[in-house]
Amino acid sequence: MRELQKHHIVDIYVWVDDLVPRQQRPLGGRPPVLRDSELLTILIWDGLTEHHKNLSAIYTWIEREYGDYFPKMPKYQNFVEHCHRLLPVLVWLLQSLLAHDAPLRFADSTMLPVCKPIRADRHKVAKGVAQFGKNWQGWHYGFKLHTAIDHNNRLAALVFTPANEHDNQVMEQLVNDQTRVLVGDSHYGGSIMRKRLWKKDKTIVIAPPHHTQKKKIAADWQMLLLHMRPKIEATFGKLKEQHFLVTSFPRSVRGYFLHYVRILLGYQMGMVS
Repeated sequence: MRELQKHHIVDIYVWVDDLVPRQQRPLGGRPPVLRDSELLTILIWDGLTEHHKNLSAIYTWIEREYGDYFPKMPKYQNFVEHCHRLLPVLVWLLQSLLAHDAPLRFADSTMLPVCKPIRADRHKVAKGVAQFGKNWQGWHYGFKLHTAIDHNNRLAALVFTPANEHDNQVMEQLVNDQTRVLVGDSHYGGSIMRKRLWKKDKTIVIAPPHHTQKKKIAADWQMLLLHMRPKIEATFGKLKEQHFLVTSFPRSVRGYFLHYVRILLGYQMGMVS
C-alpha cells in the first residue's frame, strides 16, 4: 500500500460516493448535515490512518484536522446517531471487500471481551447477548470473532458469535465452493465437520492432531501449511494492538458491532489498496 497523504481522503470520498447507493432524503425533519458518503469516508479514513479508539476521538480529530474538508460537522450526538444508521452500509462494504475467491484459507477465532469477567454481572450493555467463554488465556465475557484469511492476510470470511461458541460449529461459514484448503488449529480437526465440508464444497481441512491422538499422518505440503498458520494469529494481534478492535466504550450492542465493523473495514481496505 502506498503512503497516504491528507489529500487522499478525496480519493476515498470519490470511491465511496460512486459505490454506495444514493441516500434517500427523510420524509420529515431536517436532512443530515453530512451526506452518507461523507460520513463513511470519515470512518474509513480513520481506519486507514489514525485508528482512533472511539467515535468521540474521531469526531474531535476531524474537527481539528479536517475542518476545511468538512466545514459543517453536526453535533456529536447527531454524528453518533448517523454512524449507527450506517451500520448496514458498513457491513455491506466489508462483505464486498472480502477475499471470497481465496482457495487457501487460514482459520481461527479470537475473544472480544466487553469487560473483565469479575464485572460481568454488573455489565448491562451486552446482557443477554454476550456470554462467558474460555481459551488458553482463561475466561472471557463478551463475543468471539471467527475469521478466515488468505495467504496475503486479507480477510476472507467473518462470523461473530457469543464467546461460548465452539470454533468447530462455524467452520461451514468460513468456506465456500471456491475454498480448496482450510488450515486451522486442533479445534477444526473434528471428523464429522471435515467430512461435511469435503462433501459440500470439496474443501480439505488441515489441522494438527488433538492431544488425545497418538498418530496422524501428514504430507510435507500439509506440514508446510500448518507452519504458516500463525499468520492469522499475527492478524489478530494487529487488529487488537494497532487497530484497537477490543473495546468497552460502546453503550449498546449495536455500538459494539459498529466499532468492530469499522475497524475490520479499515483493516481490509488497507490490505487491498
